[in-house]
Amino acid sequence: MSYRLKDNINSRYFEAANALKGKTARQRIVAYVESYDDIYFWRTVLNRFEDERRYFEVMLPSKGHLSRGKKSVLMNFLKENADTDDNKNKLGPSMIACVDADYDFLVQGVTPQSRMVINSPYVFHTYVYAIENFQCYAPSLHDVCVAVTLNDHRIIDFNDYFQRYSEACFPLFVWSVWAYRTGNHGRFSLSDFNRVTALGGFTIQDPDASIANIRRKVQAKVRELQRIFPDNKNAYLKVRDDIKALGVTPQTTYLYMQGHHIFDGIVAPILTKVCNQLRQERESEIYHSQAHKTQKRNELSCYENSQQDVKSMLKKNTAYQQSSRFQQLQNDIRRYLDEYKANVD
Repeated sequence: MSYRLKDNINSRYFEAANALKGKTARQRIVAYVESYDDIYFWRTVLNRFEDERRYFEVMLPSKGHLSRGKKSVLMNFLKENADTDDNKNKLGPSMIACVDADYDFLVQGVTPQSRMVINSPYVFHTYVYAIENFQCYAPSLHDVCVAVTLNDHRIIDFNDYFQRYSEACFPLFVWSVWAYRTGNHGRFSLSDFNRVTALGGFTIQDPDASIANIRRKVQAKVRELQRIFPDNKNAYLKVRDDIKALGVTPQTTYLYMQGHHIFDGIVAPILTKVCNQLRQERESEIYHSQAHKTQKRNELSCYENSQQDVKSMLKKNTAYQQSSRFQQLQNDIRRYLDEYKANVD
């Protein structure tokens, strides 16, 4: 199928294809996603809704071109004005878009893309910034370490650490959302925010020092922004209250920060240090065991072959399914399918 032809396909195309199969056949619903990694994530979202009546096919927006990303998903099927009748016919009951929320959820419709994401009944978003934030869900991180090292020793309380990390970042996070809501992101960009909230200096022996360092950097940047925007207090407080009403709390800020920043710059480096120590502990136990040298060597070899890579295990982590945001996303899918069933019946 050519790219030009695929651009002209909309939900009605798939609805017609489903109608040709007859009412007793399973109905196919196409779900377009942003990237290869998103295919697996959205499969975990959608698979529990498949039954003898329907199934989902999760795919990238184009097989003919290598364009990827949120804009590719949305712009192929929605025009800039999301309120026109033509746009409503692009996506529909048999064709949906599944994307990362990014800041589109938090800025609440101040841009055309944000309006598409939060208003279209056939666009589903993660609520948290991206799928990487789900993969870094703090209550699941100890289990990831166990999967990587096969050592169940709890070195760090990840829940407590990321609650305190989030609290340290929250005042500046409000400024970041404000900047994107008001068009001031040229003066305080997401990259600026990421630089201030970068980990730097984390040690297992004294994890509190990294939190204190981030808190100092955040406070310094907040004071700078207050000097640059001296009349912004009321606007800041409104954004803070707005995002809290949307479900963001000071203790869960890390879920709404840029996904790759959290995954690659915060969580993966911490888990790598924790897992290195857990490996050393296990290897030391084997080395100091009362066993023959050959037995020790074989045991060490067996243990080394059983270990996993931190980032690979994070990407396979699905414990986020217990989180409230994931449940909210599934409720969105459930409501959409209830409407779909009513239309079909």
